[in-house]
Amino acid sequence: MSLATGLTLGDAYARTLPELGLAWQADAVPEPRMLLLNVVLAVEIGLDSAVVTPENLLGEGVAMAYSGHQFGGYSPRLGDGRALLLGELPDGRDLHLKGSGRTPFSRGGDGKAPLGPMLREYLVSEAMQALGVPTTRSLAVLTTGEAVMRDRGPEPGAVLARVAASHLRVGTFQYTAATGDVDLLRRLADYAIARHHPAVDGYLGFYERVVEVQAALVARWMQVGFVHGVMNTDNVTISGETIDYGPCAFMDAYDPATVFSSIDHGGRYAFGNQPAVLQWNLARLGEALLPLIDADQDAAVEKATKVVRGFTARYDHHLRAGWQAKLGLAEPPQALLDDLLTLLAERRLDLTSTMRALAEHLRGGPAPVDDPWLARWKAEDPDPTAMDRVNPVYVPRNHLVDEALTAAVAGDLEPFQWLLDVLTRPYDPRPGFERYATAGDGGTFVTFCGT
Repeated sequence: MSLATGLTLGDAYARTLPELGLAWQADAVPEPRMLLLNVVLAVEIGLDSAVVTPENLLGEGVAMAYSGHQFGGYSPRLGDGRALLLGELPDGRDLHLKGSGRTPFSRGGDGKAPLGPMLREYLVSEAMQALGVPTTRSLAVLTTGEAVMRDRGPEPGAVLARVAASHLRVGTFQYTAATGDVDLLRRLADYAIARHHPAVDGYLGFYERVVEVQAALVARWMQVGFVHGVMNTDNVTISGETIDYGPCAFMDAYDPATVFSSIDHGGRYAFGNQPAVLQWNLARLGEALLPLIDADQDAAVEKATKVVRGFTARYDHHLRAGWQAKLGLAEPPQALLDDLLTLLAERRLDLTSTMRALAEHLRGGPAPVDDPWLARWKAEDPDPTAMDRVNPVYVPRNHLVDEALTAAVAGDLEPFQWLLDVLTRPYDPRPGFERYATAGDGGTFVTFCGT
């Protein structure tokens, strides 16, 4: 696919793994219009923003095949039901569409996307990028000029163009393993290794590396209060990037039981469950890789089990390192970290503002919490300047996100643009922007994935 003279998207995935995708054309839409364009990202990936147009983006691509465990239940054939891989960019990343119409994987869905959820993904993924959390990126949001029917009635249709290291998922390996074609599984693993983890030693080393990058990722989520909301195995990348911002949100009051998603009735993907769920998902990747790890089934199981059990130690390492930085300490006692998390939960303190206020307290500001823990922490001689570099002032506050999305869907993009501007500079306090740093009123907040 060519977006402009001299710039042709690569087709390495389609050529290397033709069994794992179907060539498909994005739906024609009545009135395609560019609503948002990430000019900075366009330049970064080598695209002239003048040629990133709806006409160029809504072209032919590949609907990728994958399986997945959704809320614990296995679905053997998911795939891109409303998405297309357009191809690989010059820097090696994928260009991908979401909401581009029905594909053979749609399973009765309409393949469309409402504007609100596409704007949410644009906003939150760019906020995550600014926070230093590995993530897919948002390049553009197009409106389609057609209505999309959802439970709450008709909503304006939209297509999101996003960029990712790749769209290989745990579910991609599950789908491939289920075919019983070991050669195809090997080709997929070789492709993933060459693209994402070329320094690894063998297939077991590849598995170890995916476990490592995912442990680091979920530790970052836990440090900023991010709740993904739908951690199915088809939403876990091999690269270690956050993907598929459906019913996601950020906590205000710190509570491990926090659930925002309208479809997570049992709390499977609650904030505090995310590390354990991710380990469970990675165990499913290990099962898929068994034929490559060792020809002897028992030996392969033993080796893979050892790797996935090591997730906990890897996660704890990354979590501790992150909290050390957030507290401005080089070697804090573990009890100090554990007691802080307990204190945050018991008092239902706002994670973001509390951590920022701790640094201000060292400069003479008011104490953010009345508890003996504070004196214990100060006795360790924390560095407030170092804390400011890792504790954001601004995160996507749910009430502000809703406010901005509601206005944008109604035709007023200004609140969205202001919020986006703030969130892409999250560590810099700005006079007059205090409302963007303020937590919500603690009421019930529910998110919807838009499918």
